[in-house]
Amino acid sequence: MKVCFPTETLQGLKSRVYSHFGSAPAFVIVDMPDMTFEEVGNSDLHHDHGMCQPLKALGNRTIDAVVVGGIGAGALMKLQAEGIAVFRAAEGTVQENVDLIASGKLPRFEAKYTCQGHTGGGCAH
Repeated sequence: MKVCFPTETLQGLKSRVYSHFGSAPAFVIVDMPDMTFEEVGNSDLHHDHGMCQPLKALGNRTIDAVVVGGIGAGALMKLQAEGIAVFRAAEGTVQENVDLIASGKLPRFEAKYTCQGHTGGGCAH
């Protein structure tokens, strides 16, 4: 299973998981069976709020899941429509979250926790 983690920096498995999918500067994509990973920049970083194109952001790479601290409803629905599972990250590194997802301890991201905008609150991150 290939799992994508939005990150602020590219430090492999030591990268800290970023608090929001669309504004993450980079992504670490981990192939869970063998723990290899790929680091990529966000190809859709400068989009208007609410207009995130998740697969464009990943350079159209194939993934099975995303683990993220926060995400907008549109991006969540687009990922789910592609059959991509979205999990709510725990604060910490990619490695710590890999361990949690492997043990089944990360919850699926629910629509009620999505970002509703950055003016007036509404974000779960």
